[in-house]
Amino acid sequence: MDDVPAVPAVVDRATFEAEIERLRAREKAHTREGDAIAAARRRLPMVEVDPALTLIGRDGPLTLLDAFEGRRQLVAYYFMWHAGRPAPEQCEGCTWCTTQVAELSYLHSRDITYAVFCQGPFNESIRYHDFMGWDVPWYSALPSLDALLFGRHVGMMHLVCYLRDGGRVFETYWTTLRGVEVMDYSYALMDLTVYGRQEPWEDSPPGWPQQWQVDGSNTRSNGRPIAQWSRLRAGRSDDLAG
Repeated sequence: MDDVPAVPAVVDRATFEAEIERLRAREKAHTREGDAIAAARRRLPMVEVDPALTLIGRDGPLTLLDAFEGRRQLVAYYFMWHAGRPAPEQCEGCTWCTTQVAELSYLHSRDITYAVFCQGPFNESIRYHDFMGWDVPWYSALPSLDALLFGRHVGMMHLVCYLRDGGRVFETYWTTLRGVEVMDYSYALMDLTVYGRQEPWEDSPPGWPQQWQVDGSNTRSNGRPIAQWSRLRAGRSDDLAG
């Protein structure tokens, strides 16, 4: 019975609702602070980027400007890539993030294009894209990584926002590490549950399960990024060599 997790105290409905209301005040304050941060983000200055920087897509080379697909804004997720390694060894964090993005029409309605800029070679990485069954636009940013991620750590997950003004391109925002959690709904839903993410860094009561280490294994299962297993069960090939 030692592995049975502890549970919260049981109370009557009135006590429960009173505690919810106390928490709700903090939640609303958190939401308003998030709105204020977003307002400040919209007031950031921007820096110009060469619109002719080269990407590689299914039809060969294209430019950063082409990746906008004619829209005014572009959100690019920079997917980490381990060149030459098999699918089970590809980035579990980037797989987790990219799997969350399934419907782009709402972004398109606001004149925003979303695309993945893989940090590895196209021919290898597009096979991973196809194995996973993702519909998002996928490009290799390898030819232009140093310029696109100027002053930042290449080989780390990044979200970068761009604005197109005619034929000119500007970078307006970027984030990395936990900043990319904005892409995720799984963690957001976990955070609503009594046991949360079940990761050791969380401030949880004694006896709460916290076995998911934040070392990559928190988004892996049986040696693979978790989302790969359903693709394998569906009969898809994870051969990246072609």
